[in-house]
Amino acid sequence: MPSQPAPGDPLSHPLHGFPNVAIDVFTAREWELLVRLPGRVIVAATHTGAPRRSVREGLAGLDAMAAGRAFDSDLVRAVVAAVYAERMPNGPRPPARDLLDECRDAVRVLNDRADPADSAAYRQWVQSIAARVCTGGRGPAAGQLGPGDRRFLADLGHALGMV
Repeated sequence: MPSQPAPGDPLSHPLHGFPNVAIDVFTAREWELLVRLPGRVIVAATHTGAPRRSVREGLAGLDAMAAGRAFDSDLVRAVVAAVYAERMPNGPRPPARDLLDECRDAVRVLNDRADPADSAAYRQWVQSIAARVCTGGRGPAAGQLGPGDRRFLADLGHALGMV
C-alpha cells in the first residue's frame, strides 16, 4: 500500500481537505493561478504609483489577503488557507506572465467553474488587496491616490471584470 496518494486520486487534488469547495471543479493549474494571483497583485501594487513604497504597504496587502479568511465565500477562504498552508501542486511553474493577463485568465476560470457569488467575492477580494497596498492600509480617506495608482487600480479592475 503506497504512503502517498496516486496521481488522479482525489486525495492528491490540491483542494482536498477544504470543506465546501468541490475538489473536482478546478484543475491543479487553475487552482495554482487562483492561489498565486493575490500575492502577485501585492508585488505589482508595491511597484506601482508612489516611488517610496515601504514594508508598510506590503504588510497592508498581506493583511488584506488574510482578511479573506472572514469572507462569506468558501472559495476565498479556501484560497487563503491554501496560501498559508502552501498547498500548491508540485512540479514546474509556468513562466511569469503579465499580471493583467493572469487576472483575465482567472476571471475566465471563475466564470467557467465557480459559483457566481464566489467568483464575485474572489475578484472583489483581489481588488481590495491592491487597494490596501496602494493606500498603505490607511484607506481612501488617507489622501488622494497618485495617477499611477489610479491607473493600476483601474486596469486591475477592468482585468478582473469589476468595471
